[in-house]
Amino acid sequence: MEVYAIAKNVPMSPQKMREVVRQIQGLPALQAQAVLAVVPRKGARFVAKTLKSAIANAENNKSLKPESLRVKEAVTGSAMIIKRFMPKARGSAGPILKRRCHIKITLSDE
Repeated sequence: MEVYAIAKNVPMSPQKMREVVRQIQGLPALQAQAVLAVVPRKGARFVAKTLKSAIANAENNKSLKPESLRVKEAVTGSAMIIKRFMPKARGSAGPILKRRCHIKITLSDE
């Protein structure tokens, strides 16, 4: 049985988040939590929060044990991009793109 959790509009670029998400693919859920606790990146906090939510969904909604869960899929995708502009030379403006991402973690008991 599959259970998932999604965190939307996380204020970090998808490229930086993918580096963290790749580290937990295929691991048992409790081991993935332990790995994320020691990863020294800002994105690890957001991924750990999403993983904790997915485990809680499995326990409360599907009556699954956390020990039997495995991270089947952990992906991140692009979300909305906030556009800002910085003044540049001779009256022109340079764009600043503040990127955001969605995190989706799927757990499976198989």
